[in-house]
Order: sequence, then structure tokens, then C-alpha cells
Amino acid sequence: MTDEVHDVVIAGSGMAGLTAAIYAARADLEPLVLEGDEPGGQLTLTTDVENYPGFEDGVEAFELIQETKGQAERFGASYRQLSVEDADLDGRPFTLHLSDGSRLETKAFVVATGASARWVGAENEEILMGNGLSTCATCDGAFHRGDDVLVIGGGDSAMEEAIFLSKFAERVEVVHRREELRASEIMKDRAMDKEEIEFTWNTELLEIYGSEEEGVTGAKLAHHPEGRPKEKLDNPATEEYDVDVGGVFYAIGHDPNTEFLVDTDVVLDDEGYVETLDGRTSETHVDGVFVGGDVTDSFYQQAVTAAGMGCMAAIDAEEWLDELEREEKAEAAAE
Repeated sequence: MTDEVHDVVIAGSGMAGLTAAIYAARADLEPLVLEGDEPGGQLTLTTDVENYPGFEDGVEAFELIQETKGQAERFGASYRQLSVEDADLDGRPFTLHLSDGSRLETKAFVVATGASARWVGAENEEILMGNGLSTCATCDGAFHRGDDVLVIGGGDSAMEEAIFLSKFAERVEVVHRREELRASEIMKDRAMDKEEIEFTWNTELLEIYGSEEEGVTGAKLAHHPEGRPKEKLDNPATEEYDVDVGGVFYAIGHDPNTEFLVDTDVVLDDEGYVETLDGRTSETHVDGVFVGGDVTDSFYQQAVTAAGMGCMAAIDAEEWLDELEREEKAEAAAE
């Protein structure tokens, strides 16, 4: 067993994890932040952030992450670029098994591992993500004023993205691989009532054109009358064609990064998001485990809401540790 025991370990280095680190560090808890494989989280998939308070002219995502990280570090937070592979939350202190094979112990554990947007698998998506390709219309929609854009998906999220983009884009084309949407009736009706939104059925995205310098300049689509054309690319009835667009938005959902919690007593919902005790605090169903950010928030998924939830998690953890210390002192005095 390791001799390394921390008061607070924070898993995740997006805005939730880093804000939790600031508050925990200012409380002299010397938090350790496990940054994961991609420090900065989902925010690193965009370039400029214009909707985070305090930056009149916007701020680069990388700069926002680095400044917030440095702020927490100044108060005493430390960092390791490791992930939690498994968590033993039955005993006290908790034992975390890390991606390099090591393990550590912590009294309180803050889960801020976020959620990963699902990607389509189109050619060039890795190059163009954050450069005209986005998974967040609320974050990047304003960059596409007057553009024609594609929204890939057919559920409520896709409808919400399309409706939001219709405020800025000249034309929004919703591309769906089937002939009917999975979205709720009310969301379908709202989207279909927008004259800026068009629907392209039985069609999938194959390739995105553009570069990091130019951004997105177009896309290649495939259509088959019976849907799911990617499965029928060799079929003579499948048509491949190009479209000129200035942006592409993926809206096919997110996967919360909670694999390491599956066999613990932390309660997850049907989609894998962490459930809190009453839906408002950061407390989970395991005493001493707290949560913040997109790993528990399937609705807002914004940098500013993640930061607020990270603040809540750190404050709740601090109060819990104070109560734990009081109980331990009372027990010692009674012996």
C-alpha cells in the first residue's frame, strides 16, 4: 500500500477540476489534480472562448486553461498528467489506481472528469476540430454569422444546436442518417418551424474539407434512399456529393467519463452521468466523494457552469473534511 495520502484529490483538469483546485488550495488542502490524458478537457477542442465572464474581447481556450491552472498552483495545488483507472471507495481513505500503475490514497475525492463528445469518424475531423468543426453551438455558433453550416444528428441535442445556430447562420442543414428524427415532437416542431433550418434525410458525413488556417470550407456527404449510407458505399444507389459550408457541428451526444466508477457505490444514471444526492449539491451517494462539471451535467455543459460546480465541490469537500476532523477529535477525546 502507498504511503501517499492526500486530503483532496481532484480527477479532471477542465474548468470544473481547476476551479475546485483553486478553492481547495485556498483552503490549505493542497489538492492534487489528476489532469488525465488531455489536460484542459473539452474546452481544448475549441480555439476562442467568447462567453466566459471577465474577457470583453474573448480569450483563447488554451490561455484560459493555463491561467486557471496557474492560479490554483499559486495557492498550493499540484498536478500529474495521469488518469484514474479504478477507484476503491469502500475503505477509508479511498484508494485510487492510476494509469501509470501507481496508486494513492485520499480522504476526499472530487470527480470532475467531464464528458467526451461523440465524433462521427469523418475524414479530417481531428485536424478541423476547433477550426470550424465543433461539438458546441453555444460555444462557437457566433463565429458563423452568415455561413451555411451542417448539424450532424437527429435527436433533441441536434435540434437544440440547429435552433441556436439559426440565430447566426444563413442556412442550417441538419444531416440525419435515417428518414425520421429521434428528437421529441416539440423539438422537431420548433426546428421545422425555422425557415433557416433544412433537413437532409438518409445522409451521412464522409469528409470535411478545409485546413487549420482556413477553417471548414466544405464537406462530402453520402446519401442512400434506405438510410445509413456508410454501410452501403459500394451500393450503386448510394450517391456521394460535396456541399459548400463554413462550419460543421456534431450533435450526436456525449459519453461521461465515468468508467472507473462503474463498480463503486457512486450512483450513475442510465447514460452514465454521476447522480448527486438531491440534484443540487455536489455530494454523491458515497460519503466523501463529490462531483462537478460535465460528468454530472448532461444539459448545460458550459465552461462557466462547470466552474461553478467545481467551486461547489471544493466547498462541500472542505466542510466534509472539517466535520471529519471534528468527529475524529471527539472520538480521541472520548477514549
